[in-house]
Amino acid sequence: MQYLSLSRLSPGEKCRVKKIAAGAYATKRLYEMGFNTDATVQVLKNDRGPIIVSLSGNKVALGRGLAEKVIIHKL
Repeated sequence: MQYLSLSRLSPGEKCRVKKIAAGAYATKRLYEMGFNTDATVQVLKNDRGPIIVSLSGNKVALGRGLAEKVIIHKL
């Protein structure tokens, strides 16, 4: 199974969160936003600026730095 960072996906692709590879503060922040292990995420926009994803029916904007720390696998 191939693991990638969230920032590598194209709009429309779905994935599942495997882990957060960040420090304690960033990890806590991402978990509070809903990026928990096995959460399903769909990328809505990934061109310039923040990455916009659909997570549990909500739109969430992530900066590229944080998106690099979300380790996922494609569905």
